[in-house]
Amino acid sequence: MAEDNYSTTTEFILIGFSDHPGLKVPLFLIFFAIYLITMVGNLGLVALIYMERHLHTPMYIFLGNLALMDAFCSCAVTPKTLENLFSEDRRISLYECMAQFYFLCLAETTDCYLLSAMAYDRYVAICSPLQYHTIMSKQLCIQMTIGAYIFGNLHPLLEVGLLFRLTFCGPNIINHFFCDLLPLHALSCADPYINELMLFILAGANLILTIAIVLISYFYILFTIFKMKSKGGRGKALSTCASHFFSVSIFYGSLFFVYTRPNSISEVDKDIPIAIFYTLIIPLLNPFIYSLRNKEVINVIKRLMKKRKWCNGLKQVSP
Repeated sequence: MAEDNYSTTTEFILIGFSDHPGLKVPLFLIFFAIYLITMVGNLGLVALIYMERHLHTPMYIFLGNLALMDAFCSCAVTPKTLENLFSEDRRISLYECMAQFYFLCLAETTDCYLLSAMAYDRYVAICSPLQYHTIMSKQLCIQMTIGAYIFGNLHPLLEVGLLFRLTFCGPNIINHFFCDLLPLHALSCADPYINELMLFILAGANLILTIAIVLISYFYILFTIFKMKSKGGRGKALSTCASHFFSVSIFYGSLFFVYTRPNSISEVDKDIPIAIFYTLIIPLLNPFIYSLRNKEVINVIKRLMKKRKWCNGLKQVSP
């Protein structure tokens, strides 16, 4: 008889930042600006790499796919967040919730494998420069990129599939600005132990594997850099690696803290500032960290700008 009194919940309410009504306008303007800059920066970088044939190298292919996934991540979260800031009805259906998590998890997991591929690429370029073109062949580059997307898809597919074993019959308020697994686990009427265990295993395995590749690659990179006799070459290599490693550390650190720490399901509301970092801030910063500090990309941009000015000058001169 108790089961008959249950009503299955098929909709949730994302309260997000509704506890701070005075901050709605500033938050909307800030998030909207971040969204525009993120989309322009990342999609512009993808277009630049696609159009410039001499940028069709492993490093820039990985970078282009990373930029694409960053834009994908921003699209999965920001539009709904902006809508909810001024909407009285912050409802989202269970299937929309699953779809939002799927696309976000796809982008984040694929990012992990692309970052590890980029670290390995830099390891080969710095530690074995004479064998770089032999080791980092076009075939290997394609295989690594496809592998990143395959593993990026497997994780969210398994997690979303496991959500179907849960039932939601109680409160439907999610104290977050997007649909994440942990808030859904907290609202489940069924025991989410298996879901939590699989999340811990899958997220931990993806993070540990990719972090290990990044750390080992950068260990050998730093070892090689400190053996360099040229101070100029050493400083240039350290500057590039430091900025890359800083971005990687923030990204992995925030994901590791949210998804693999004990008692994470009871501290969901405390994860919002950290979630802002890996869903909004990191996609915003990556184009600047990985491209605007890269002389080759800057030279391409300058050349395109000069070409555009020259074309505009011809138009003005011509009758």
